[in-house]
Amino acid sequence: MLTLSSSPTLYPLSDRGVISLTGDDRTKYLQGQVTCDVALLNSGEATLGGHCDSKGRLWGSFWLANLREELLLITNASLLERQLPELKKFAVFAKTEVVDATLQWQVYGLAGEGLSYWLDQQVTGDNLWQGGVVIPVAAEHALLVLPKDSPAPELPIGSEQAWRGLMIQAGIPELHAEHQGEYIPQMLNLQALDGISFTKGCYMGQETVARAKYRGANKKVMYILSGTASAPISVNQDLELQLGENWRRAGTVLNVYQDGEQCLITSVLNKDLEADTVFRIKGQDDSRFSLQTLPYSLTE
Repeated sequence: MLTLSSSPTLYPLSDRGVISLTGDDRTKYLQGQVTCDVALLNSGEATLGGHCDSKGRLWGSFWLANLREELLLITNASLLERQLPELKKFAVFAKTEVVDATLQWQVYGLAGEGLSYWLDQQVTGDNLWQGGVVIPVAAEHALLVLPKDSPAPELPIGSEQAWRGLMIQAGIPELHAEHQGEYIPQMLNLQALDGISFTKGCYMGQETVARAKYRGANKKVMYILSGTASAPISVNQDLELQLGENWRRAGTVLNVYQDGEQCLITSVLNKDLEADTVFRIKGQDDSRFSLQTLPYSLTE
């Protein structure tokens, strides 16, 4: 439904929030707060990750990048109001400063055929570029984070909505404020995208995350669904599944892309669903959705 552009395309993203960590203890501090292994990131490297409460429920998912003297978390801006105070809570005991740096940065999506070749011509081996960083997120897809006053590359411009669709197709989770505190990291498939380290030691919510892996405690996963709807769909709308002549609530919309009546959504649903299950948006009786194959293998 949504095809990759025939050449590298730039997608300006207005809904990204950026958290900055600086100071001597930035790596050590963040290591004890998030699911990914911060200490393994060399300069210019990046990873997916999650930030949990003490019960293992997500305050947010993010991309984390190492900019030599600074760590940047790129996330959905709607999460910051609740997430940032939680991330800063224990920073007073460490040599690190945790701040909302959204206004200091501009964030873009990059995608299209030939993107890898184009990046090879533009960027040094450590992915640092013009004071910012390139974050690979999927094959021929990347995020570009640049200082506010740095010129953007001269490329064709794509829409923010199209980028959202590309990320849904790639199975990249996107958490919004409406779902903070609802899901453990495995429910967003973070383990399948190298966003969880099970060897780095303790961090906030680690016991719950480990229990889900080693005891099979997690019963839900994030699915991609494709279908049609004649009315707009929004994050957190109820999703229903068909049982004979009846419909039963199955979950809520996590993220959505719409082009006319054609739609892609993600939703956290029970992992034992039949592949041919039929879904609809509650209140939109003519809408229909079906499960799509994830572009990666799921593990606990």
